[in-house]
Amino acid sequence: MKFIHMADVHIGGWKEPAMSRLGLEAFGKAIDESIIQGVDFAIIAGDLFNTSLPNIDYIKETVKHLKKLKQKNIPVYMIPGSHDYSPTGKTMLDVLEQADLMINVVKAKQLDNGKIQLILTEDKKTGALLTGMLGKKNMLERSYYESLDTSNLNNPGFKIFLFHSAIDELKPEAMAKMESSPISLLPKGFDYYAGGHVHIVEHKNLEGYKNVIYPGPIFPNSFSELQKLRYGTYYIYDNGNISCKKLELKQVLDVEIDCNNKTPEQVTSELKRFSVDNDFKGKIVLIKLSGKLKLGKLMDIDLKSVINVIHGKDAYFVMKNTSSVTSSDFEEIKKDFKPELLEEDVISEHIGQVKIEGIDPSQEKGIIMQMIKVLSSEKNEGETNTTYEDRLLNDIDIIKN
Repeated sequence: MKFIHMADVHIGGWKEPAMSRLGLEAFGKAIDESIIQGVDFAIIAGDLFNTSLPNIDYIKETVKHLKKLKQKNIPVYMIPGSHDYSPTGKTMLDVLEQADLMINVVKAKQLDNGKIQLILTEDKKTGALLTGMLGKKNMLERSYYESLDTSNLNNPGFKIFLFHSAIDELKPEAMAKMESSPISLLPKGFDYYAGGHVHIVEHKNLEGYKNVIYPGPIFPNSFSELQKLRYGTYYIYDNGNISCKKLELKQVLDVEIDCNNKTPEQVTSELKRFSVDNDFKGKIVLIKLSGKLKLGKLMDIDLKSVINVIHGKDAYFVMKNTSSVTSSDFEEIKKDFKPELLEEDVISEHIGQVKIEGIDPSQEKGIIMQMIKVLSSEKNEGETNTTYEDRLLNDIDIIKN
């Protein structure tokens, strides 16, 4: 048995067209390499797209790559991730499944006692049994796990569980604030746990859970990921041998300058040395500045001319991160506040200034707060402007009455 395990493709995740092209190229290369290596099937453990309703051009390119697998009789087993899945339950993955380009293994039935039983999907060629759980934002899928009845999952044979959740035991310290759950949430007894969601490369055996694997993203999805990961990754399972493969489409070259106690001229000088001393041809270049300037402001650093030089040396793409630069000339004062409390204070200050017929002044504040909430609601997916407006007016009438 041989299969590829990928996750967090995030097609359409980059705003910059040049970087979006690389994301699609990485997915296509993973598909091509899996065909060359002769895999029996492919696994995508969530977040194929960066949104539940992606751009039509991204869909076309994705279909083109998936058709290559279809033509080679290589099935694709997947689960929706937190980005694939919308609040209304709609996902483009349903369309791809209807087109017979992939199979969603999140299949379940509800028992009379309210519990849920997952249904195993069998791969016809290898006999492998697959099932899994979808991922939702903020670990909202936890309630599904807590409702599982796993008594039907003790079948003999090679079993794979797909999940798109953060696990406490595998979560790095840098992601401490990410919502997660213990490994005990997942059903025991599977031979391979194909993870997604957490953009790390990790393979661990835990008590009762062997081969718990996060393959990392197919292509880094942000400045910080490019700086840390440098390239995309996926896993290959080959008759018990498990290996991580890298997808390096472009070399990443980065410079990080500590601006502490330096003038803008000194920082500019360091950047210019970097731009002169390096070969940037075809590379992704990352410029990160941080720290407190001795004097002057961020805008006094001549980043523009440095970036022009790097572009002139045929860099593929240049990105800068200056969000951590502060200045002695201006100290930002940060104060935590809740917008809804600010709204409430403003309403309280002006209450009663306008007499509204039919409304008790003592109820005015509550009515206004409710109306703000109603008028702040966004259009639902598939809802027309007319339906949206009618819904708002109806909700306002309920408040008034």
